[in-house]
Amino acid sequence: MSTPFPFTAVVGQDDLRLALLLNAVSPAVGGVLVRGEKGTAKSTAVRALSALMPEVDVVSGCRFSCDPDAPDPGCPDGPHAPGAFASRPARMVELPVGASEDRLVGALDIERALAEGVKAFEPGLLADAHRGILYVDEVNLLHDHLVDLLLDAAAMGASYVEREGVSVRHAARFLLVGTMNPEEGELRPQLLDRFGLTVEVAASREPDQRVEVVRRRLAYDDDPAGFAARWADEEAAVRARIVAARELLPSVRLGDGALRQIAATCAAFEVDGMRADIVMARTATALAAWAGRTEVLAEDVRQAALLALPHRRRRNPFDAPGLDEDKLDETLEEFGGSDGDGHDGNGDDDPDPGPGRGPGGQPEPDDAPQGDGDAAARPEAGEGGEPQPSGGGGEQSPARAAEPFRTKVLSVPGLGEGAAGRRSRARTEHGRTTGARRPRGALTKLHLAATVQAAAPHQRARGRSGPGLVVRRDDLRQATREGREGNLVLFVVDASGSMAARQRMSAVKGAVLSLLLDAYQRRDKVGLVTFRGSAADVALPPTSSVDAAAVRLESLPTGGRTPLAAGLLRAHEVLRVERLRDPARRALVVVVTDGRATGGPEPVALAGRAARLFAAEGTASVVVDCESGPVRLGLAGRLAGELGGTAVTLDELRADSIAGLVKDVQATRRAA
Repeated sequence: MSTPFPFTAVVGQDDLRLALLLNAVSPAVGGVLVRGEKGTAKSTAVRALSALMPEVDVVSGCRFSCDPDAPDPGCPDGPHAPGAFASRPARMVELPVGASEDRLVGALDIERALAEGVKAFEPGLLADAHRGILYVDEVNLLHDHLVDLLLDAAAMGASYVEREGVSVRHAARFLLVGTMNPEEGELRPQLLDRFGLTVEVAASREPDQRVEVVRRRLAYDDDPAGFAARWADEEAAVRARIVAARELLPSVRLGDGALRQIAATCAAFEVDGMRADIVMARTATALAAWAGRTEVLAEDVRQAALLALPHRRRRNPFDAPGLDEDKLDETLEEFGGSDGDGHDGNGDDDPDPGPGRGPGGQPEPDDAPQGDGDAAARPEAGEGGEPQPSGGGGEQSPARAAEPFRTKVLSVPGLGEGAAGRRSRARTEHGRTTGARRPRGALTKLHLAATVQAAAPHQRARGRSGPGLVVRRDDLRQATREGREGNLVLFVVDASGSMAARQRMSAVKGAVLSLLLDAYQRRDKVGLVTFRGSAADVALPPTSSVDAAAVRLESLPTGGRTPLAAGLLRAHEVLRVERLRDPARRALVVVVTDGRATGGPEPVALAGRAARLFAAEGTASVVVDCESGPVRLGLAGRLAGELGGTAVTLDELRADSIAGLVKDVQATRRAA
C-alpha cells in the first residue's frame, strides 16, 4: 500500500483543510465539495484526510461495518451476536466516474434468486463506505443514474438493491466528499445541496509559496515513507486534536443569539429550504469544538456561512458562486452585536483552524481572474448603424445579451446510444422497457417475462419435479430500455459586421444564452465556433461547462467580413475530432447567422459546399435566421436547405412559437 501525502504537509489551501477537518470532527456537517482548477491539491488533501480519521469499532466478520453498540437489525449478515467486535481505520472509498450501478450498490445473483430462492448478495462501494468516507473525484462528470443512487442513499442512510421483486437493504451512512473542475460542467442542484460545505481552491500566486509546494512534492516523490515520517508528529497532533474536539462536541452550546444570526443570514442570502440553516448550525458548533470552546461565537457563525452558503444561494447556472462578505457582516452585526467578549463578529479573531492556517482563518488572497481585459477596454463604436462589412476592421465592443427565455426542445432525430441526458431518444440503462435480448456480459436489468418464456419449454428435459422453475444462464434475458441522451450542441455564431448592430447582436446573444440554459438542463456538451473578419475560431472546444460557453459568448466582439464557409469548415473539423473522442454522442449543429457570406473568391458557393458536408454525414442542424428589416433575402433558409436542416427565426425560438420545429427537422432529414 502506497504512503499517502501527509495532510499537514499540504501548503496553503486553508479553507479546504478546515472544511475537511470540521467534517472529521462532526460527520453530521454533511461532507465537502471542493471546486477548483486542476493541479491545486484537491485530491491530495482529500486522500490525506483518511489517515487522520479516528478508528471505528465494527462487528467482527460483518461485511457492512455494523456498529457493535448499535448493530443494524436489517443487516444482510445479521443478526449479530453481542460482544464480538474489532477496531480498524476509517475507510476512504473512491467511486470512479465510470463505475457501474452494480459496483456502487452491489450485485444480486438473479439466477440463484430465481432458481433457489437464495439472496446471494455481493456488497458494493456504498457498503464499503458505511461509517467512512465516500470520495468522488470529478463528481460533476458522474452519470445521472449513479447520482440518483447517491441521492437516495444520502437521504435515507441506506442502500436498496431491487431486482424483479427480490430486494436487499443495508445501512449506508458516509461522509460524501467530491472534487471537481467547474470548467468541465456543473453539478445537478439536488446533489449540490447534499454537500454540507463547499470550498473554492486556486493555485497561489505567491512565488515563495509555489516554491514550497514544488519542494515538498519533489521530496515526497523521492522518498514517500521518509517524507511522511518527518511529518509524523504534526499528523499525530492533528489526529489527537480531532479526537479531543469530538469528545467536546456534545458539550458545545449553540445559544439563541447564534441561532438568530444563522437564521437571519440564510434569509438574507435567500437560500432555498432549511438545510442551509441546519448545516450552518452544525458547522458553527464544530468550529467551536475545534477551537476548544463550549460556546458558539459570532466568528463561528461567520466562518460557517462562508463554507455552507455559497453553493446554496445560486439561482442561475451562469451566476458566479460566492458570498458578499460586506452583506454578511452587516447581517451578523444587525442580528448579533457583541458576543460579550468584545468580539464584533467580523471574523478577525477566528479560532485557530488548524496547522498552517493564517490569521483570521483565511488563505492569502490570490490574484482574481480579470477576464478579457482587451474586450473590456475596447471603446464603444457608437450606438445604432451597422459597420461596413468591407475589410477586417469595424470591430465593436461586445454587446450585452438580452434577457434569456425558455426554448422548446431541439432534438436529434433517430435513436442514439450516447451518454444519459434529457434531450434525444436513446437506448439507455434506465427508462421504459421496450423489449428483451440476451445479455452481453453481466446481467443488469432482468426481463422476467422473457426469461420465464425462454426457460418454460425446457422444464421437462431438465427434470423439473418441484414447484421451482429450473433456470439456466442461457435463459436469462436482459431488458432493453429507451430513455434520453445528452448531445453535443455545437453553436456556430456569425460575429461579422453584418451582425454587429447593437440591438440585433444583443438579441442574438440572448437567444444563444437561452439555448445554453436549455443545454445545461439537458446535460449536453456544448461547443462554440465564431467567424468574423477573415477566419473562424473555436471560442470553446466541446465541454460540459455551459458556464464557460456563456462567458465566452458575453465577451464576443463583432465586426469585419462574413467568412461563412470558414465557420462551417471549422465546425466540421470540431465534430470530426469529437467523434473520435466520443463516438456515441450525437451532435446538433446550431448555426446563428443572417446567411450572408462575404470575403474571398466565390464566398456563397464555398459556403454551400461546406454546408453539404454536414448533409452528407447526416448531422442534425438548425439555422437561427438573424436577418432583420423590411427587406429579407432568405439566405439563412437557403443555407438550412444546403445543411439538410431547418431554419427558424429568433422569434420562433421561443417555447410558445416553435411547436413544429422538431417535426420540421425530422421531416427535412427524411426528405433528404
